[in-house]
Amino acid sequence: MGILAVCLGGALAAWGLSRVGIHQGYEPVQPIAFPHKIHAGDNKIPCLYCHYAARTSRHAGIPPASVCMNCHSLVEKQTVEIEKLKEAVQDLRPIKWTKIHNLPDFVYFNHSQHVLSGVACQRCHGPVEQMERVKQFAPLTMGWCLDCHREHAHVPVAAVPRAISTVAKNFNPVAGLDCTSCHY
Repeated sequence: MGILAVCLGGALAAWGLSRVGIHQGYEPVQPIAFPHKIHAGDNKIPCLYCHYAARTSRHAGIPPASVCMNCHSLVEKQTVEIEKLKEAVQDLRPIKWTKIHNLPDFVYFNHSQHVLSGVACQRCHGPVEQMERVKQFAPLTMGWCLDCHREHAHVPVAAVPRAISTVAKNFNPVAGLDCTSCHY
């Protein structure tokens, strides 16, 4: 009985340690309740309208409140949350959003590489257009990322054949499988 308890305890401890740093399901309350369901879902505003930096930058970025005001200065419907937004803009006060998707410092992730490769935002962020409050959908673990890279890497892993294959595909980026694709 004692050996069974030790084995069970060890298995639970190993499972717990394997989950360190995984924040899947993390759904913090934000300073302004921003319903992606209304914006991206009901109103079909494309992700890249607000998160325009994702096309050209490593980071998708949080849009400045002025982007929100492109529509909300014209929309007549007023809510407490819209009033919070307008007050922040009027006071020139930045909104202190809580970051949801975090990767370790030793991981290099570039949004623009993924956006330009045609990876849908929902692949990593989940069905944001259905979320009242955004949460971390995917585990964002190395294994999870590698599964996606393997699925989309239709080229050899070795550098020279991969480079030739990339040129042959009109410079379309390919999902790398070598360590330096994601790690410094």
